[in-house]
Formats: sequence, C-alpha cells, structure tokens
Amino acid sequence: MSTEYTPTEMMDRESRSNRYYRNAVERHWDPGEIDLERDVGNLLEYIEGADEYDQGYWYRTLNGIAKFGAGEDAVTEDLAPLGTVLDDIDDQLFLTTQLYEEAKHADFFDRYWREVVWTVEDELGWERSNPRHERWFNEPYIELFDRNRKAQFRLLEEDTPENRAKAYCHYHLTVEGILAQTGYYGMQTSYGGEFDELPHLPGLVEGFTKIRSDEGRHVGFGMNQLKKLIREEGVDPTLVEETVNELLPLVQGITEDDRFQSDTEEGERIGLQEGELAEYAVEKHTDRMHQITDAAADIPDVDELVRLEGDD
Repeated sequence: MSTEYTPTEMMDRESRSNRYYRNAVERHWDPGEIDLERDVGNLLEYIEGADEYDQGYWYRTLNGIAKFGAGEDAVTEDLAPLGTVLDDIDDQLFLTTQLYEEAKHADFFDRYWREVVWTVEDELGWERSNPRHERWFNEPYIELFDRNRKAQFRLLEEDTPENRAKAYCHYHLTVEGILAQTGYYGMQTSYGGEFDELPHLPGLVEGFTKIRSDEGRHVGFGMNQLKKLIREEGVDPTLVEETVNELLPLVQGITEDDRFQSDTEEGERIGLQEGELAEYAVEKHTDRMHQITDAAADIPDVDELVRLEGDD
C-alpha cells in the first residue's frame, strides 16, 4: 500500500457543504452561557403553588429532556464512522463542525439536568432522578438508536453508495430531520409559556432554539448528500423512501409515548393533544421525501429547515 502523501483539492467555497461549515462558524454559541436560573425559579413556583402535585407530573416534565439528552450522547458517539469515510474536503470541514455541535448539545442537556433538575429536587427534598434510568426509554426509542448505530458503523466494513444513503437516512433524515424536529415542536410549544397548566422554561426553550439552528445545517447536509448519491452515484430513490418508511413506526412509537401524560382534574389532556406530535412527524417526513427524491425540488435553506409553526 502506498504511503505517499497526496494533497487534497482546494476548498470549494461555493459548495453547500462549505457554506454550511461557514454558517456553523458564524453562529457559534456556548451552552454554558444560557441562563437557567429562571427555569429553577419557575419550576419551584409552579410545583409549590399547585393544589396537588405528585411525582407523575414531574416525570412528565423530565421525560422529553431525558430522551433528548441520551439521544445527543448517542449521536455524538455514532457520527465518527461517517467522518472516517468522507473524502471531500468540504464535506470533512462540515462534519467537524457537526461533531463539535453534537458534543455541545450533549453538554447542554447534561448541564440542564445537573443545574435545573437536581437543584429543584434538592430544594423539594426529593431523591435525585437519574437521566439515564430505563423508565425514560421505551422499546421504539432503543430500537431506533440501535439501528442508527449499526447503519453508521457498517460504513467501516462496506463503504458503498447504498450504505452511505442508509446512514444518512438513519442519522440526518430520520433522527435529526423528523424525530428531533418533532421533539422540538413538542417541547418548545409545551414549555414556551403557551399553556398555563405547564411551567414556562425559558432556558430550556433557548437551548432548543440554539440546537435547532445547528441541526438545520445537519439535516440540510444529509439531504444534499442523499440528492448527490441519487444523481451522481445511481442510488435508487426507493431505497431512501423504503429505509425511512421502515423507521417511521419507531419515530411514532417515541412521539406517542404517553406513559407520563398528565390530565387536568376534569380529565382534559394537558398541553399538546393526542396524535398531534405523530401528525407533525408525518408532515416532516412527507416534506423531506419530496425535497430529496424530486430532482426539481430544492433543499430549503437552514432557517427554513428548522422553522417551527409560530416562529416569526
């Protein structure tokens, strides 16, 4: 095997990957700078001011945070194989920012649990909850992230256009483009101050807003890579559709996980209504499939990819 060094091509400053890289550099943020004190105060006021408050309500609040935190840990660990096989300098540049950003996301949720969740529990004299306790993770959640990990590490054994397409379908398109976007919608709507029956958590919402901005680039990169694989490498668009369709039931199983759902005394559901998140996930899936498999369709810019209903 030759060990001679071969210089890479110069960067293509106009390529989508390079523009995503520059966008990441320009939108840098520090998870340690987000103010979380109001979240602690609002949670304590909400809990102590309630006529009746039990641990079940608390678990409902923690459920989504725990899922996001563990998910960010998982995708941070599982992205490395893709970085190993990419050979385009602009793709590599972008992926270095994605690895860094996934680490920041994991950092934010770890910090939130330590500085908000545990602080509230300490103030109330409750036992500290474990963000990695099995109670938070149902079977569809575990299955989806297991499949994602296998799809990424398969690249180290057999790096083919089809396997790359499957890796992008699992990671960028399904986990980030459908599941995460649906989760953002649910969490930001629930804790953004819209519902009097739920606490307003501005620090959590700000963190989600920053993370959404990052993941808009991640989703756009994956979608662009899939379009290139279809156009330049002959990957069959049905492979993309079939791969994501196989994963959608797992996404719906996660978004419909209502084990910690709370109701009012009158029996009305608190926050988003039953089926609303599942409907949102299907809508995102439909949009992504059209944008990738239709040769005439354009991939939206970053801000559009992360826009939520109600955003200005």
